[in-house]
This record gives sequence, C-alpha cells and structure tokens, in this order.
Amino acid sequence: MSPLRDLVESVLERQGIDLEELKTTKAGSRSVVRITVDGDGVSGHGLNLDEVAQVSRAISEALDDSDIMGNTAYVLEVGTRGVDAPLTKPHHWRRNISRLVKITDIAGSTTISRIIEASDLDVTLDGGQQLAYAHIKKAIIQVEMTSDHEKKE
Repeated sequence: MSPLRDLVESVLERQGIDLEELKTTKAGSRSVVRITVDGDGVSGHGLNLDEVAQVSRAISEALDDSDIMGNTAYVLEVGTRGVDAPLTKPHHWRRNISRLVKITDIAGSTTISRIIEASDLDVTLDGGQQLAYAHIKKAIIQVEMTSDHEKKE
C-alpha cells in the first residue's frame, strides 16, 4: 500500500466510510487526487452531499497536516460511486435495497426487478427470486422517474 492510500483509508475508517477507488494523476504541475467513497450514510442507503463534503474536508485536513504530497500542488476530488456504477460487492446491494436493478447473469439473460434483501452471498429480488452474486455478470440500478403527483397517491 502507498502512504497516500494508508492516510485516506485511516480518515475514512474513522468515519465508517469505504474507499472504493483512489487515483492520482498529473495535470501540468499539479496532481489530481480522485477519491471515490461509499458508505451507509444517515439514510442507510448511501452518502448524501453533506456527508461527502464532510469526508472531503477531513481528507483535505489530513493531507495538509502530512507531508505525503511533498511540495506538489494538488487538487482533491471526492465523490461517490454514482447511480450508474455496477453493483459488485455485497454492501453495494445492501445499500440499494428497495431499488430497481437490471441484472445480466453469466448466461446472458437479463432481469429487471426490485432488490428485497442482500446477504454476503446472494440477493433476493421481488417475487422471492434468489441469485448468487457469483452468477451475476453485471448489475446496474435503474433510475425511476416519478412526478410529485405520483408520489402523493
């Protein structure tokens, strides 16, 4: 592991947040540090914008207090996985319970259903269908658009 990854993970661990990805790239004379995070958040279904901002501030402070970046100017970008990121780990499934998901299994069949439960080994979909993660090739949350009128009914 790198000292940068160790520092970021220690900050995130104190806040109960998972590090999904850390990339550092050069942009002229600066470095861009892109960090993708995930966590349950106050809703239990992922981080909200305020929580991401709080995490960003904590990482920024830790970087400023360390000499990990040396004299290199850097830009810090902290964000979440995004709604179109594939579900690849059990906690991704758990954080999306009750949401609609499009699943392509290893045989190439496609199913669109709602996530009812998620364990460490499999997911239960609407109607009681269980799928082992090992049999899922790709899974993407489906964005559902509803009007305010539909929500009230």
